[in-house]
Amino acid sequence: MTFLQLKYMLAIAEYGSVSLAARNLFISQPSLTEALSSLEREIRQTLFVRGPRGVTPTDEGRKFLGFARQVVEQMRLLEDRYSGESGKRYFSVSTQHYTFVASAFVELAKKHSGDDYELSLLEERTGKIIENVRNFKSEIGVLYMSRSNETVLRKLLKESRLVFSPLFMARPHVFLYRKHPLAKRASVGFADLGEFPCVTFDQGEENPFYFAEEVGSERQMKKRVLVTDRAAVANFLMALDAYIVTTGVLPSFLHGRDIVAVPLDVDEPMTVGTVRHADRRLSELGHVFMTSLAETAGKMGLAEVK
Repeated sequence: MTFLQLKYMLAIAEYGSVSLAARNLFISQPSLTEALSSLEREIRQTLFVRGPRGVTPTDEGRKFLGFARQVVEQMRLLEDRYSGESGKRYFSVSTQHYTFVASAFVELAKKHSGDDYELSLLEERTGKIIENVRNFKSEIGVLYMSRSNETVLRKLLKESRLVFSPLFMARPHVFLYRKHPLAKRASVGFADLGEFPCVTFDQGEENPFYFAEEVGSERQMKKRVLVTDRAAVANFLMALDAYIVTTGVLPSFLHGRDIVAVPLDVDEPMTVGTVRHADRRLSELGHVFMTSLAETAGKMGLAEVK
């Protein structure tokens, strides 16, 4: 097994096709096919299932790719740090759809405006956040826990050697268009919202209930709108009299008087926190980002978890 073979396997997984991977690696398809076959013979495992539309990792292949990403990432960090050719700094955070995280990320970039850097802000599905931190693609993850998902999430984090650190606690709210029939209520319950469309962030088919970003996602809904983009939320709230369950912090893209936050009558506080790998030390940029994250949450009046 060689380092080059690991890079080849990651390329095949990324492009979902041996031919596309070969093209982007600037090698011939037969050479890449032989590299894959040789590695599978060596480890006595099938890493990919071939199909008419390309290749898909097997269960063992996904595990292998997770280890391969760690090795390749660590090699990249070594090369960047000790090659003497680049002083560029790298940092990546994977997060649920929170604007306060984006604000902290901007502060990080401002504080290092004089440096060469490559910063990544990845708004991901919950499962992908865990995967990115586990595989060292992201140094920090940001997600929430509540009574309904805590047991499952903590089990997954423990299995992945990830540590959850609470940042702040928030009471669930719903965002509504200011002309929504319920917008002037002091609070609302799920029964009040039953006839209105619910906007939720799509989590795919893997553990959609426990990975949901919204409290109460397990209940039956007459109307649901799935999105992946924060910017689309306001449009649906205003056009459809829809709602979304949130922390209650009005994000920058909803600034103005068009959207209001109304407390939700549910006894299930949301604890938002950071996720880090137990085997990875926090980098200098990581420390700066964590400080910015706490400061940004404080400025928004979010209750710190003691």
